[in-house]
Amino acid sequence: MTTPDTTMDPPAHLMSVPEPPKPVEGCDVCQVLDAQRREAGGRGDYSAATDANVEIRRHPHATRKRR
Repeated sequence: MTTPDTTMDPPAHLMSVPEPPKPVEGCDVCQVLDAQRREAGGRGDYSAATDANVEIRRHPHATRKRR
């Protein structure tokens, strides 16, 4: 009778969590999204906090080139 293999698998390598985006100072939309993100994180709703992060990253600002 053989004994079962009792060795552990190697540890999983997880990616580091990226820094949350910084809201643009003076942008009302970014400030509202930042407040929503903090509120969501405070209540443990990390899905909503991530959604706010995505919106902050995608929100257009004056840094875009104008024609």
